[in-house]
Amino acid sequence: MSPEIISFRSTCLRALCYILLTAAIVQGVYLEAIHLPDTRLSEVSFTEFAQSTLLLISVVLLAYVRFGLRQLPTISLLMMAFLGASLVREQDALLDAYVFDGAWQVIVTLIVLPSLYAVIRARHTFLGEFERYANSFSFGLFAAGFLVTYVFSRLYGRGEMWMAILGDAYVRDFKNAAEETTELLGYALLLFAVIELTLLARRRLAAR
Repeated sequence: MSPEIISFRSTCLRALCYILLTAAIVQGVYLEAIHLPDTRLSEVSFTEFAQSTLLLISVVLLAYVRFGLRQLPTISLLMMAFLGASLVREQDALLDAYVFDGAWQVIVTLIVLPSLYAVIRARHTFLGEFERYANSFSFGLFAAGFLVTYVFSRLYGRGEMWMAILGDAYVRDFKNAAEETTELLGYALLLFAVIELTLLARRRLAAR
């Protein structure tokens, strides 16, 4: 069997897995809305748990690429710091309640600043890695996930926009559902990007 056919089948299989995972996430949100109305869209909801889980898996995979495979060290470090900071940010209510108020900002700072310093010091290596990574499927997914999570969901979830759309029928749950579910989709895209990055790193290692 030719490598092209194997590659095509592998790509189709991964695409199917991504579709099924996305469908499962949406179904989970739907089932929670029906059966767990008291916790939906809260800090202990399925949506929040799913967001944290997707981010955690992404961070673990990036740690594997960085420290296990030892591939794309600056790219994987920067992405790991970024998604790790997002994971901590998702736990803000728990950290504020059980550690101290503003704990998540301190932890994010401790994650981001050393990572940025390391990447800046190795900026020539980073630019070389990025030049290759920018043409990959993983980067396209990552860019889409970033735009959905950190740009579109923030703008789409604005309270004033939903007040303008719904008028007197405005209920905050509509705004929360729009923002949180869109953010969840973005985190799923970011996970898919990290999976593709992991596979890319494994191929690079095998080629050597």
